[in-house]
Amino acid sequence: MNFFEAQDRARQSTRWLLAAYVAATLLIVAGVTIVVGIALYTLGTPGELPKPSLMLATAIFTAVLILGSTIYKTSLLSAGGSRVATDLGGTLVAPDVKDPQRRRLRNVVEEMAIASGLPVPDIYVLEAEEGINAFAAGYTPGDAAIAVTRGALEVLNRDELQGVIAHEFSHVLNGDMRINIRMMGILFGIMVLSLIGRVVLRGSYHRGLMSSRRGRGAPAVMAIGAGMAVLGWIGVIFARLIKAAVSRQREMLADASAVQFTRQSQGLANALKKIGGYGKKSWIRNADPEEVSHMLFANGSRRLTSLFATHPPLLRRIRALDPSFKESDYPVVRPPSPHDDAEAPASEGAASFADRRGPTGTAALSSTASGDRISALVGNPGHREIGFARELRKSIPGGLHDAARSPQSSFLLALALVLDRSGNHVERQLHLLKEQLGPERTSLVKSYYDELQQLGVGYGLPLLEIAFPALKRRPAAQLDFLTGLVRRLIDADDQTRLYEYCFYKVLTASLDQSTNPAMSGSGRRVRKEPARKAALQLIRIVACYGHRSKALRDSAYAAGVAVFGSWAADYDVNSIDTGPNVQQLDHCLDLLQRIGLTGRRNLVDAIAATIRYDHELTLAEAELLRAICASLQCPLPPLVHQNPPAPARLPEGRTALRNEEISS
Repeated sequence: MNFFEAQDRARQSTRWLLAAYVAATLLIVAGVTIVVGIALYTLGTPGELPKPSLMLATAIFTAVLILGSTIYKTSLLSAGGSRVATDLGGTLVAPDVKDPQRRRLRNVVEEMAIASGLPVPDIYVLEAEEGINAFAAGYTPGDAAIAVTRGALEVLNRDELQGVIAHEFSHVLNGDMRINIRMMGILFGIMVLSLIGRVVLRGSYHRGLMSSRRGRGAPAVMAIGAGMAVLGWIGVIFARLIKAAVSRQREMLADASAVQFTRQSQGLANALKKIGGYGKKSWIRNADPEEVSHMLFANGSRRLTSLFATHPPLLRRIRALDPSFKESDYPVVRPPSPHDDAEAPASEGAASFADRRGPTGTAALSSTASGDRISALVGNPGHREIGFARELRKSIPGGLHDAARSPQSSFLLALALVLDRSGNHVERQLHLLKEQLGPERTSLVKSYYDELQQLGVGYGLPLLEIAFPALKRRPAAQLDFLTGLVRRLIDADDQTRLYEYCFYKVLTASLDQSTNPAMSGSGRRVRKEPARKAALQLIRIVACYGHRSKALRDSAYAAGVAVFGSWAADYDVNSIDTGPNVQQLDHCLDLLQRIGLTGRRNLVDAIAATIRYDHELTLAEAELLRAICASLQCPLPPLVHQNPPAPARLPEGRTALRNEEISS
């Protein structure tokens, strides 16, 4: 299943979840109304039915209570994955962490993020939990958090930990996190009646015992409380069934995706085997497993029966990865030895840079691509990409890596990443920075820029992805200043360099997701005609990137249009304004982020066909393609499998879009 199919399936699961929620709510409302009606009938005048207005008010009150509880819980979770992790007792792993176990965890997560084309999520450790477990939470990749238990850190080796993290990243890529957050709110609304019923029952019982005069009202209130408690438990059963039905299949899919990512099933299988042989299992003791079991890597409670379990049986999951495994083969898990904390060497399955090197200055496409459809790679990293990401992370100079992980220096590094790579206009940009930041900070930006020029173009997006956790912790006013300053740097000359604009778009989109995660992706679907024009305009602009002659540009544009859709072949190209300025590109990509999944998949393939029309994919073009995909919220793994550093400068025609070229 590819990224677009997984996203579509996630939306179908969300619709099914909402339908089940409505059905459960209606049944509970009807049940409460009947219980209250019976209680009022026994309490009132014999033979007199309760007033319809009172029954209607009961139904409305119950519905509002359930809906209000759902909205309340969802609003608490609207802060995103970090709120969920901290509520469960998670401790944030600092970017500059020194502890070897936590440093190993951060390295594994960073490598998986680079390989996936996603910003690095916040990383948490549940220090009080000794069981082997993990979860991913959040509405979007920009506000995602990944948490593992202390038991997982202490018991699992690097390959096993990587298998678990790959499983959690599949939830991020497949759209499962948003479902899990919504499910927490929905299940709370359904189960709240049980809590209220028990409170009413307990309170009315104690008041009845303490009262010297037993009136007729006390038994009726107790009956209402008992009825609400019973109906609440029916709601709990509904909630468990909904949760189990939604979660089980997605957990098996996440296991399969994790194996596909790492191209070896041993790490994940061994992690599951260790759960079976570990005394603490995967149990979560300091949080309510009822509320979070659907989010976890493995069952968090021994109390959940097979009917209500949110995960397939452990033995079934293991046998899907290792068919020869028997229940008697569970290993005896002992406390880890000190050397287990160290970083292990790369797995044999992860090829080195030299093994994957293509022709000089060109990109070798991953073998996981299906024919010429680049969209098959979206959200679908493989072992080559993960191996590449690990080697790339190791090759980043210490100063740049430290800057990316620092809340202070990441701000300056982000500015260095957007400076003109050709060097033709960098002095003008540095002059602007000196006016805004002062000479000392501008000097630091310049030093980062010089080091980046030595590395080459392939490090821009990975460094931004690593820097994202540190960046988003700065105050909102500073982030607004950063994005505004980046935009001014783009506008500092008479050119709009497409890569730097896409970098700006990736930065702003990720920050928007982190600051307002619940609203991300909730915009209205755009109408067809504006979306078509925006898509053709983007294809036309990309066609002008790297194709100097008008004939090549027109042919590349025609190749992209042919892939995008036959309806566009007769579209009046003269009606498309291809002047590349920030406002037009903003309008274009804002519209295209709101088209359907099929449209985005076709657009990704069309842009790839346009770029590759000359049968060459340069390093700069590969990074441009990834940046465009990221700005369209279609994370594309690294396409370049080459030993860094790459050439820092490319021919001028491949680094910038000139207005006069595009209009010619």
